[in-house]
Amino acid sequence: MKDYSEKRDFHRMQVNSEIKITDSNGETFTGVCRDLSAAGMQLYVERAIAVGEELQTVLHPSSDQFPPLETVCEVVRCEPEGEGFLLGANISEVTR
Repeated sequence: MKDYSEKRDFHRMQVNSEIKITDSNGETFTGVCRDLSAAGMQLYVERAIAVGEELQTVLHPSSDQFPPLETVCEVVRCEPEGEGFLLGANISEVTR
């Protein structure tokens, strides 16, 4: 049996990198990807996003040795934090 610290199926990686986000209306804006796992990510954005909204994201690596990570995500949580909002998003598809 897993202890409490091992309950997640995938470990989270702290990222804190700028991420480009496009919503289902085609509006593109930037946010901060705070952490990333194989199944999802936590994003900090300036405006509220509805739970269930599909987002397309592009996360550029810090080095040109790797291609950007492009995903399709579904927002599963949106909570106010500071001057913006903290999103929990499940990755439904990695497109690149």
